[in-house]
Amino acid sequence: MNARLVRAAVAAVLAASLLTACSGDADNNAVPREWIRKTYTETGAGWLDPDSTPSGVAQAIRTERTELDRSSGGGMEFLRYGDDMITVSPYRSGSLIEIEDYRNGYHRHQRHLTYWPAPDSTSFRGGGPGEGK
Repeated sequence: MNARLVRAAVAAVLAASLLTACSGDADNNAVPREWIRKTYTETGAGWLDPDSTPSGVAQAIRTERTELDRSSGGGMEFLRYGDDMITVSPYRSGSLIEIEDYRNGYHRHQRHLTYWPAPDSTSFRGGGPGEGK
């Protein structure tokens, strides 16, 4: 009876560890949406930082949550988080922050994302649960 109880306890601990590890991956690859909502002013097109440059805003976002990849071009900064991406563009005296699906963002800005994987190719691996498993 004692051995059976020990095996059940070990199995429960292993299952809990596995579930925690799998769920943590999804959160680590996610855009920090809630932080962006709290930090920046919402507009109809995204969020606005009236004072900072795109590179400054991108750095602040990546300090909150590190991206999978980063690129820049045309005065804009691009941060990739799994199946989503953030575009930070110059806007008047500050920056406009947009969050969009990776596929849409890639097609919209692909001339600046030359080394990122095309979302329609077999080399693209999104960032949802189970990525790389």
